[in-house]
This record gives sequence, C-alpha cells and structure tokens, in this order.
Amino acid sequence: MAGHARHPPFHLAVALLLGLASLIIPPTSRAQPPPPPVTVPVGLIIDADSPVGRIARTTIPMALDDFYAAFPNASTRVRLLQHDSGGDVVAAASAALQLMTTQGARAILGPQSSVESAFVADLATRAQVPVVSFSATSPSVSAAGARFFSRAALSDGAQAGAVAALAAYFGWRRVVPIYQDDDYGAAFVPFLADVLATAAPAAARAEVPYRCALPAGASMDAVAAALYRLESQQTRAFVVHARPALAELVFAAAADAGMMAEGYAWVITDGLTGLLGSIRPPQGVIGLAPHVPDNNTPRMRAVRRRWARAFLRDHPDADPDQAEMGCYALWAYDAAWAVASAAERLGPGEFSKSPPGLVGGDSGGPTDFSGLGKSASGEKFLAAIANTTFEGLAGRFELVDGELAVPAFRIVNIMDDARERSLGFWTPEHGLHRKMGEPNNSGLAPVIWPAESTVVPVGWVQPTSGRKLRIAMPGAVDPGYRPIMHLDVDPATNRTVAGGFVIEVFEAAVRLLPYALPFEYVLVDSMLYDSLVERVGNGEFDAAVADITITANRSQHVDFTLPYMTSGIAMVVPMRDQRSNRAWVFLKPLRYDLWLVSFVFLIFTGFVVWAVEHRVNSEFRGPPSYQIGTLLYFGFSTLYFAHREDLKSNLSRFAVVVWVFVVLILQSSYTASLTSMLTVPQLEPAIGDYASLWHGAGRVGIMNDSFMKASMTRSGFPQARLVRYRAAQDFHEALLNGTIGAIVDETPYLRLFLNTYCDNFTQTAQTNKTGGFGFAFQKGSPYVADLSRAILNLTESEEMSSIERKWFGDAEGCASPQGSQFTSDSLSFGSFWGLFLITGANSLLCCVLHLATFLVASRRRIREAASAPGVLWKDRFHMFLKLFDDKDLSSHTFRAKDRGRSANDAGASPGVAHVAAGSPLSVSNHTYDMSDWSVSAPSPAPAPAAAGEVELAAGGGHTEGEVAVAPDPEGISDRIVAGHQEGQ
Repeated sequence: MAGHARHPPFHLAVALLLGLASLIIPPTSRAQPPPPPVTVPVGLIIDADSPVGRIARTTIPMALDDFYAAFPNASTRVRLLQHDSGGDVVAAASAALQLMTTQGARAILGPQSSVESAFVADLATRAQVPVVSFSATSPSVSAAGARFFSRAALSDGAQAGAVAALAAYFGWRRVVPIYQDDDYGAAFVPFLADVLATAAPAAARAEVPYRCALPAGASMDAVAAALYRLESQQTRAFVVHARPALAELVFAAAADAGMMAEGYAWVITDGLTGLLGSIRPPQGVIGLAPHVPDNNTPRMRAVRRRWARAFLRDHPDADPDQAEMGCYALWAYDAAWAVASAAERLGPGEFSKSPPGLVGGDSGGPTDFSGLGKSASGEKFLAAIANTTFEGLAGRFELVDGELAVPAFRIVNIMDDARERSLGFWTPEHGLHRKMGEPNNSGLAPVIWPAESTVVPVGWVQPTSGRKLRIAMPGAVDPGYRPIMHLDVDPATNRTVAGGFVIEVFEAAVRLLPYALPFEYVLVDSMLYDSLVERVGNGEFDAAVADITITANRSQHVDFTLPYMTSGIAMVVPMRDQRSNRAWVFLKPLRYDLWLVSFVFLIFTGFVVWAVEHRVNSEFRGPPSYQIGTLLYFGFSTLYFAHREDLKSNLSRFAVVVWVFVVLILQSSYTASLTSMLTVPQLEPAIGDYASLWHGAGRVGIMNDSFMKASMTRSGFPQARLVRYRAAQDFHEALLNGTIGAIVDETPYLRLFLNTYCDNFTQTAQTNKTGGFGFAFQKGSPYVADLSRAILNLTESEEMSSIERKWFGDAEGCASPQGSQFTSDSLSFGSFWGLFLITGANSLLCCVLHLATFLVASRRRIREAASAPGVLWKDRFHMFLKLFDDKDLSSHTFRAKDRGRSANDAGASPGVAHVAAGSPLSVSNHTYDMSDWSVSAPSPAPAPAAAGEVELAAGGGHTEGEVAVAPDPEGISDRIVAGHQEGQ
C-alpha cells in the first residue's frame, strides 16, 4: 500500500501536464466565436387596424427575416420598435418623438398616412433621423420640404399623367375627381387638373369642371347626397382617390344612385387598386397599379405564398381573398430591405456610437421638442439609404431626390370578385400601349364598362333635369340680311322662333352631338358684336349664335368653334360703260403683236410678188420709187382685195392666193371683234381694286355693327371717309346717288346684296381673308370641341350644301345675266400663228423656186461675171443685181408683146425687134463696152440677116448707140457664136 502511495496514478500526471501546458501556451491562440451583430433600432409607426397597417405588420418583419437569411453573416441587425398611431396625427408625432429620444431609433419606417408623415418628417429632420415611408403617397410631403424624408412608394402626382392619358384615349373632355378631403386626397387634385389642362396635343386636353371633396369620416348619407348632386350634373367620367373606407361608401352610394350603369366611367388610383381585396369595387372600373417587372418569377411566387400564409396567421379574421400582395405590401417589403441593406453597408462602427437623444440627458421628456440632439450617423445613414439600389419585389429600388423612380403603370379592368384583367401599360415616355416593351403597339385592350357595356362612355351627357343653355342672339335684323339670321317673337305665345343660315347650321350641328343639348334662344338688343362677345365671356350668356367673325381680339374673351362659313373682305362698286370713252377702239380688236406680224407679212408678201414678177411683168418695172410704191400698194391692197396688178407668174399667183385666204380670216375676225366692242356694253368696275379706293377721295360704306371700321382704321384708311349703314337698301341708294363710291364688307353680306341688286354693281377681288363665322362660348366650355367636330362632319356632308343653297341660292352674285360685266379680249398672234406659218412658208417657197429658176437660166452669164479678172467684189455684186433686174426677154409675155409690135412696124425687117427702155438698170443712150464681160475671143462676123439673128444697124428709128435685138427664142444666136468659134 505504501509503495502504491509513493507512485501517483497516471491520469493525475496527465492532468498536471495539461495544466502546465495551459500556463505556457499564450491565450491568443485560443479559438473565439464571432462578435454578435450590432443592433440597429428602427421605429415602425403604423395604424395597426387599417388595411395598410395590417399588411405592414406582416410584410416588414418578413422582409427583415428574408434579408438576414440571405446574408447570415451580417454585422448589423435591425430591431423593429413598433408603435400604433391609430391614425391620429398627435399619436404618430408622439411615437416618433419617443422613438428618437428615449428608444434611440436610428431610422423610422412610416408613418402610414401623409398627414402623419408631414409631422414626423419635420421632427426627424430636426433630429437628423431618416424617415422612410412606404405608404405616404401624397405630394404634400416630400424630400423637398423635409430633407430626411424618403418616399419608398410612388407619388400620387406621378399617376396624374396616366389618368390624363386615359381621358385623352377615350375622348373624355371633362373629368370629375372624387377625393378624400385631407392631405392625401386634396394634394392630388391640382396635379391632375394641371396635367389634364396642359396635355399635348391641344385636342386631347380636358378640364375639371367641379370637384367632389368628401371628409374622411363622412357618413353614408353625406356621400349619397354628394353623388346625387354629381348625377344631376353633366359629367360621367369620375376619378376616385380616397382611402379604402371612404371608397367603399362611394361605390355603394354610386350603385344606389344608378351611377354604375351604362355610360358611366370610373377610374381608381393605385392606392385603391393595391387594396382590391379590401374595397371590392364594382365591375367595369378601371384601375391604375405600379408595374412589377418580375411579377411571375419563381422568387416572386415563393414570396407571395409565404406572405399569404403569414398574413392569414397574423390575422385569422382576414378574408382569404385579401391575402394578396398589393402595391403597399411590395413597397413595405422593399423599404425594410433598403433600411437593412443601408445599415449593413454603413457597418457596426457607426451604430456603436451613442444614438441621438436629448441634449444633456432625457430630462426634457418626450414632449420637449427643443431638446432633440443630433448625430453625424444620421447624415451617413440617410446617404446610405439614398444610395441603395437593388432589384426589389416592386421593381428596381432607386431613390431619385428622395422619391422612388416611376417605371410604369399597369392599366387593369376590375371584374367580378375584384379580379384584375390587364388592359395595357402607361409610361411617361411612350404613353399607353398594350404590351410592355412594345411601345409601337399603342392602345389598350377592349374595356368592359359598368353594366357589362362595351360601348366607350362619351364622358358626359346633358341630363333632362339640367338647365338649358342660354344662347344669345342679336335682334332687329335688317330684312335684307334675313337669309343669314333672323329671330321673331310670336306675340300670341311669346315664343321665340329663329331661322336663317346661321340658325340652321347651329341646330344641325347640335343634332350631330352624341348627347342631347337643351338650349333656348335669348333675344338681346342690337349691339356691336364685340360687346356681345364680352357679355358671353362675363358669364351673362352661355353662348352666342350669330354671324360673328372670329378675330384675335374676340378670342381673348370667348372660345370659338371651328368656322362654319369661310369669309373674306371684298368690295362692291358700280359698273360703268366704257364704249364712248375710247377714240382708238378700232385698234383694240387686234393685239399689238398681231398688228405687227400682219404688217410684216404684208411687206413680205409684196416683196415676194415683186421679186417674182418684176422680170416678166412691166407693171412691176420702172424707177425705183415707182417699184417700191407698187410693192407696198400691192401688199396693202390685198387687205381689201383691191389689187389690180395683172400677175404673170404662177408662183406669185400661188403666193397671193394663200395670203388672201389668211387676209380673209383676219378681216372676218377683226370685223366680228370690233362689232362686239362697239355694240355690246363694255361694263367695268368704277373702282378697280383696293389701291384705287385707297388713293381716291370717295366715301366708303360699311355695315353698322361690323368690325370693318376698326379694321380699316387700323390699316390707315381715313376714318372720315367711312359711312356706316344698317340696311342693304341704304347701301343701294347711297351707291346710286353717289354718296359712297364702294361698299367694303365680308363676302357673305355682299353676296346677299348682289343677289338683290345686281344690275349695276359688281364685286371686286378679295383683298384678304378673315377667320370666318364661328359660334362663341364661354372660356373652357366643353361644347366647343364637340361642336367643332360636329361642324366638320356637317361640312363634309351634303346637308351643308343644301342649307347654303336654300338661303344663298345656287350661284354667287347675280341670278340673271342681264347687266353682267362683259369683256372681249383682243385677238392675239397666238390665235393665228398657224395661218401665218402657212402663208410665210408658201411665199418663201415661191421666192426660192423663182430664184433657183433664175440661177439655172442665167448660169452662163453669172459664171462669166464671176470669173472676170480684175473686177472688185462690189462690181461683181452690182453686175449680178443688174442681171437680176433686167427683163427676161425669153419670157412669153415679152415675146408676145414684141411680136405684136414688129408686125405693126412699117419698113422694118420681120426679124428685127426693137427693145424700148425698160428697167432703170438696162443699157440706154450709151455704148455698152463688151470688154466688161471679159470675152477674149473676137466678136463673130456678121451673118446674113435672118429671122432671129442679131442686127446691129443704124436706122429703123433707133438712135446711135442703141442696141436692137431680134427675138431668139430658139437660142440660134448662141449656136452661131459657138460654131464660129469652132471654125476659128
């Protein structure tokens, strides 16, 4: 035993060794667990019993659990500090103050309503604690007013553009908002009204004629009374923007008032579309909802299933149909994720510091607003939240200036059991389109409206219980202008009966409207139309239907429809006969160009005849002055077919025959035109145009109530020369007696005047256009667009033409041709150039043929003259002219003449012919030097006298030096000379 005691057990030795090792090994080598995450307290202020509050109680904790499940090693962990405000502003402010002071909240999620958010955002900005709201959508609170406020939801102002696009797409010109009268609802209406009034194009604009503001705690009776008032009005397109509790009362009252029937249109904003399971709107309502890009991904489907289970677990009394994630659930989920992500990015270092609290402790109490402290971590936390971006459940989470970016809105059609039916999408860039990502596919799917109607509501109607429109009409219309408009009052029934072109056009346009439009005519005293338009603009009348010209000044007071009749400023002047005032009227039948061409062809034809005849016809020979006179006389005498010269050549005869035919046509045309000018009255305007009127001194008549006086005065026309008349008969008498020289007025009035007094007057060309006749309505009246469209349809139909023919006749101006202005245009060369072409070509051809014949017949002599040495070209040309001017003794005319003369010449040889002096260029009374012809061979010896031979003898009555040549028709002399030369 003793030995065993001296040796300790083995396990005791091992224990001693381990203890010694623990003392030797440094403590830093021990394995330590990671530090616990830093807790980041974040407040949550909601109305726990409201639909949105119930959604937030389930969604936000679930979002935080999902975040830390995705990031298990996060160094920070958000801890929710939930407060129930009960929907009370003071309670929400108190809860926020408690969170920021005593509980050390580093950020606040909520508050739920916009009114609460405005108070809490102000406190948080002073304390520099970020506030992230997921349900305060009113534009009344924003980061612009409270720097530490961030909206993780879409602003209500963003969906105003989508509502305006729907109004323009369906053609609604009036939209009535039904809204909750607090910061949530009232702040949305100005945005909606502005977007509707400034939509582009102008034809797509609409107005908000009246508003229906309902208190948040309104009773069912109050809501029903408000809707009954709306039902008695004209508008049938409504936009509901309220909290779910009030919206349920609105739809129930609308169904009781019969406002969920065919012809009505209802649109709800995204705040109600996201809570369809809670409010259950009637079938046929159109809803707006934020577009969720990844709505059908596996992740989204898994989140929706888990959220539905969690919601039903947290709220056992909830309807299973309400367990659907709407926009508020998506926004709340992403807001909680963003706060957790920003806290993790900021790191535990910032949150290990002391949180903001009361300066000097918490003695100030939760209600001491001046004791709020500030921390630099608040600025960093706000910046981290603002810079956080990720793909959330509602789409990409990104804050721009403290606001969630607007990607797109879904347009849905509410069906039975609050089910959605997609109609399309709206984006700020591309407007409405059926499929997302296909902006070219514009438009929406067909809508099923209330009462299962497929007919698009027009947006408003005129109820039978509504008051009638008061249509002002000027009275005391002159009988001359009754076709334009007249208004009579039956003395027995005191009933106003209107008629005329203007009235029929207005009533026809009203019949084309898609709704009934009760109205009554109100007779007003005769006044200037400018004053009448101002009374309409002041609200004394709803509209004015008359022949009112659209001007820029009048359009400042009222809105005009499109013109139903075009108009222009023109002038009516007397006509005068110009027949007795023209001494040179005989020149007018032909224009100067035809006179000139005729003169040229007269000279040309005379020259052609002379050129052909002067070598063979003695009548065209003689001294130069005599021949020129003969040429001119012959040419001009053909105008009267009085030429007496006996033409010898067939060529000249042919040229003259064609030319006489042309002269015959010219003479006939001239006679007919001159006869018409001398016998038919030549009526012309006494004043040709406006410039002549301006520079003249005559007075001008204008209509009594017309705008012409102001217009002409502005243009600089002397006001003293303007005379105002009321009746068409007064204009007629003033023109006849010379009181005025012209009438300046609009074409419809002048047309009526000429239909009655057309015998002595005419209308000149228009000087400028006007805006035409239009109907005047009060500014902003919805009738303007609808009536303008009806006027366009009426103008394109045959009905407008029949109305115009009924009151103005089939044609403008005079109905009969008597006294109408007659004009006879002078004849020009263009009407006869073909005839001149024929006679010119014919004469030229005859002249060319004659010249060619001459050249062929005289070729030997021409050749000799051309080859003569030492002769200047001027002398050669002179010899050619002498040759062309000489008589053609071989012509049959001279041969017959010479034969007759030789037979009567006593004592002369039968073969001798005596040639008398003829052409002035012929050889006479001198000896002709034959050397001029350059004949080198000696002259042939005289041959025995015989018939046809050349006889050079003195005597026979010839003086010395004359040359007597016997006729040689057969060219015997030429053959004798040729034979003599051969003999030599």
